[in-house]
Amino acid sequence: MNFDQARFNMVEQQIRPWDVLDPHILELFSEIPRHHFVADDQKALAYSDFELPIGEGQTMLPPRVEARILQGLTPCADDKALEIGTGSGFTTALLAASTDTVTTVEIYPSLQATAQSRLSDYDNIQFEQGDAHNGWDDGQTYDVIFITGALPKMIDAYKQQLALGGRLAVTTGHAPAMTTQIITRVSDNEWSSEPLFETVLPYLINAEPEDTFQF
Repeated sequence: MNFDQARFNMVEQQIRPWDVLDPHILELFSEIPRHHFVADDQKALAYSDFELPIGEGQTMLPPRVEARILQGLTPCADDKALEIGTGSGFTTALLAASTDTVTTVEIYPSLQATAQSRLSDYDNIQFEQGDAHNGWDDGQTYDVIFITGALPKMIDAYKQQLALGGRLAVTTGHAPAMTTQIITRVSDNEWSSEPLFETVLPYLINAEPEDTFQF
């Protein structure tokens, strides 16, 4: 399979049509090999427009969704980023290539171990293992926070972790009407919100509302 051509097609046929036009974001998706972040038997599907299974019942976000959210977060080279849900490690790589440092939190040790091996070339990532569905209280503030799974409603703890001017990407609500938004801290006690799109994403583990919880 020609992965270079597949990556080009992903950018031109999936990401650009979703109003992702930021040159930096397009460059990231053109250069970072997404097929390095999936199992060997799934490499042919790495650039497809769907949620690819990655183990433990979890999936990767579709490329266009990742790109649109990352464009909304406007990561900068001197930013400090927090990612909730390491998953495959691909979004972690995008953040690590865009910011100064990344702290990434994963609830499943097996997923974290696999992602960490895939991200061995990056020296600006700190890996944390734990349950962050109610926040991640590490005493730090961040310029960029990317919550890769959905929440039934916004959690104040994450808003409080934003530095002044910091941006938070979060998807909230209940299927079939979830909204992905960017929340920006504009002062000590004020935040603004910009809706990006409507979608349906899997909830973070342990964040499932009671009426959708499955045993």
